[in-house]
Amino acid sequence: MADEEKLPPGWEKRMSRSSGRTYYFNHTTSASQWERPVGDGCGEPDKVRCSHLLVKHNQSRRPSSWREENITRTKDEALDLIEKYIESIKSGEKFESLASMFSDCSSAKKGGDLGLFGRGQMQKPFEDASFALKVGDMSEPVFTDSGVHVILRTG
Repeated sequence: MADEEKLPPGWEKRMSRSSGRTYYFNHTTSASQWERPVGDGCGEPDKVRCSHLLVKHNQSRRPSSWREENITRTKDEALDLIEKYIESIKSGEKFESLASMFSDCSSAKKGGDLGLFGRGQMQKPFEDASFALKVGDMSEPVFTDSGVHVILRTG
Protein backbone atom coordinates (compact mmCIF):
# COMPACT_ATOMS: atom_id res chain seq x y z
CA MET A 1 0.00 0.00 0.00
CA ALA A 2 1.68 3.18 -1.18
CA ASP A 3 -0.79 5.27 0.86
CA GLU A 4 0.35 3.67 4.09
CA GLU A 5 3.90 4.92 3.51
CA LYS A 6 2.84 8.54 3.02
CA LEU A 7 4.03 10.47 6.07
CA PRO A 8 3.46 14.09 7.06
CA PRO A 9 6.01 16.58 5.69
CA GLY A 10 9.41 16.32 7.40
CA TRP A 11 8.91 12.74 8.67
CA GLU A 12 10.72 9.61 7.56
CA LYS A 13 10.56 5.98 8.63
CA ARG A 14 13.73 4.52 10.16
CA MET A 15 14.89 1.26 11.72
CA SER A 16 16.27 1.21 15.27
CA ARG A 17 19.72 -0.40 15.25
CA SER A 18 19.39 -1.47 18.89
CA SER A 19 15.91 -3.02 18.85
CA GLY A 20 15.19 -3.57 15.16
CA ARG A 21 11.87 -1.75 15.61
CA THR A 22 10.59 0.81 13.15
CA TYR A 23 10.50 4.39 14.39
CA TYR A 24 9.75 7.76 12.85
CA PHE A 25 12.17 10.68 12.64
CA ASN A 26 11.36 14.28 11.78
CA HIS A 27 14.36 15.96 10.15
CA THR A 28 12.78 19.42 10.64
CA THR A 29 12.54 19.16 14.44
CA SER A 30 14.89 16.20 15.16
CA ALA A 31 11.95 14.61 16.98
CA SER A 32 11.71 10.82 16.96
CA GLN A 33 8.88 8.58 18.09
CA TRP A 34 7.72 4.97 17.89
CA GLU A 35 4.15 5.86 16.89
CA ARG A 36 3.46 6.68 13.27
CA PRO A 37 2.97 10.47 12.98
CA VAL A 38 -0.54 11.52 11.98
CA GLY A 39 -1.43 14.03 9.33
CA ASP A 40 -0.58 14.04 5.66
CA GLY A 41 -0.79 17.72 4.96
CA CYS A 42 -4.54 17.28 4.57
CA GLY A 43 -5.42 15.55 7.82
CA GLU A 44 -3.24 17.66 10.12
CA PRO A 45 -4.92 20.06 12.53
CA ASP A 46 -5.83 23.53 11.27
CA LYS A 47 -4.37 25.04 14.42
CA VAL A 48 -2.04 24.00 17.19
CA ARG A 49 -1.47 25.47 20.62
CA CYS A 50 2.09 25.86 21.82
CA SER A 51 4.15 27.47 24.51
CA HIS A 52 7.73 28.47 23.92
CA LEU A 53 10.80 29.78 25.63
CA LEU A 54 12.77 32.22 23.45
CA VAL A 55 16.39 33.21 23.95
CA LYS A 56 17.38 36.16 21.79
CA HIS A 57 20.94 36.90 20.71
CA ASN A 58 22.84 39.77 19.10
CA GLN A 59 21.80 38.64 15.60
CA SER A 60 18.10 38.49 16.47
CA ARG A 61 15.95 40.82 14.38
CA ARG A 62 15.15 42.80 17.55
CA PRO A 63 17.92 42.17 20.12
CA SER A 64 16.04 43.51 23.15
CA SER A 65 13.28 42.21 25.40
CA TRP A 66 11.30 42.84 28.57
CA ARG A 67 14.23 41.24 30.41
CA GLU A 68 17.13 43.04 28.78
CA GLU A 69 17.21 46.29 26.83
CA ASN A 70 20.32 45.46 24.81
CA ILE A 71 20.98 41.77 24.21
CA THR A 72 24.65 41.14 23.46
CA ARG A 73 24.94 37.33 23.82
CA THR A 74 26.05 35.39 20.75
CA LYS A 75 23.93 32.84 18.91
CA ASP A 76 26.08 30.06 20.43
CA GLU A 77 25.53 31.43 23.94
CA ALA A 78 21.77 31.56 23.25
CA LEU A 79 21.85 27.92 22.10
CA ASP A 80 23.79 26.93 25.24
CA LEU A 81 21.11 28.59 27.39
CA ILE A 82 18.26 26.85 25.52
CA GLU A 83 20.01 23.48 25.90
CA LYS A 84 20.35 24.09 29.67
CA TYR A 85 16.63 24.95 29.87
CA ILE A 86 15.73 21.79 27.90
CA GLU A 87 17.82 19.70 30.34
CA SER A 88 16.14 21.40 33.33
CA ILE A 89 12.68 20.66 31.88
CA LYS A 90 13.63 17.02 31.21
CA SER A 91 14.81 16.84 34.85
CA GLY A 92 11.35 17.84 36.10
CA GLU A 93 11.47 21.65 36.09
CA LYS A 94 8.12 23.12 34.89
CA PHE A 95 8.23 24.52 31.34
CA GLU A 96 5.90 27.37 32.34
CA SER A 97 8.09 28.51 35.25
CA LEU A 98 11.26 28.60 33.15
CA ALA A 99 9.46 30.43 30.33
CA SER A 100 8.03 32.93 32.84
CA MET A 101 11.46 33.70 34.23
CA PHE A 102 13.78 33.41 31.23
CA SER A 103 11.91 33.80 27.93
CA ASP A 104 12.76 36.92 25.90
CA CYS A 105 9.21 36.92 24.50
CA SER A 106 6.33 38.87 26.05
CA SER A 107 4.49 35.50 26.20
CA ALA A 108 6.63 34.89 29.32
CA LYS A 109 3.87 36.64 31.27
CA LYS A 110 1.62 33.70 30.31
CA GLY A 111 4.19 30.97 30.99
CA GLY A 112 5.21 31.03 27.32
CA ASP A 113 1.68 30.27 26.04
CA LEU A 114 1.14 31.53 22.48
CA GLY A 115 -2.44 30.29 22.25
CA LEU A 116 -3.83 28.68 19.11
CA PHE A 117 -2.26 29.48 15.74
CA GLY A 118 -2.53 28.17 12.23
CA ARG A 119 -0.14 27.83 9.32
CA GLY A 120 1.23 31.12 8.02
CA GLN A 121 1.03 32.89 11.39
CA MET A 122 4.52 32.11 12.71
CA GLN A 123 7.98 32.11 11.17
CA LYS A 124 8.35 28.99 9.01
CA PRO A 125 10.88 27.04 11.14
CA PHE A 126 8.75 27.68 14.25
CA GLU A 127 5.56 26.69 12.42
CA ASP A 128 7.07 23.50 10.99
CA ALA A 129 8.41 22.43 14.37
CA SER A 130 5.10 23.23 16.13
CA PHE A 131 2.95 21.26 13.68
CA ALA A 132 5.38 18.31 13.74
CA LEU A 133 5.13 17.90 17.52
CA LYS A 134 2.51 15.75 19.21
CA VAL A 135 0.54 17.25 22.10
CA GLY A 136 2.76 17.09 25.18
CA ASP A 137 6.01 16.85 23.18
CA MET A 138 8.84 19.35 23.34
CA SER A 139 11.11 20.34 20.47
CA GLU A 140 14.85 20.41 20.19
CA PRO A 141 16.27 23.95 19.73
CA VAL A 142 14.55 25.79 16.85
CA PHE A 143 16.25 28.76 15.15
CA THR A 144 14.26 31.69 13.73
CA ASP A 145 14.99 35.36 13.01
CA SER A 146 13.77 36.06 16.56
CA GLY A 147 16.33 33.82 18.25
CA VAL A 148 16.50 30.25 19.58
CA HIS A 149 13.32 28.58 20.87
CA VAL A 150 12.25 25.46 22.66
CA ILE A 151 8.60 24.69 21.87
CA LEU A 152 6.09 22.69 23.88
CA ARG A 153 2.93 21.61 22.04
CA THR A 154 0.02 21.93 24.43
CA GLY A 155 -2.96 21.44 22.11
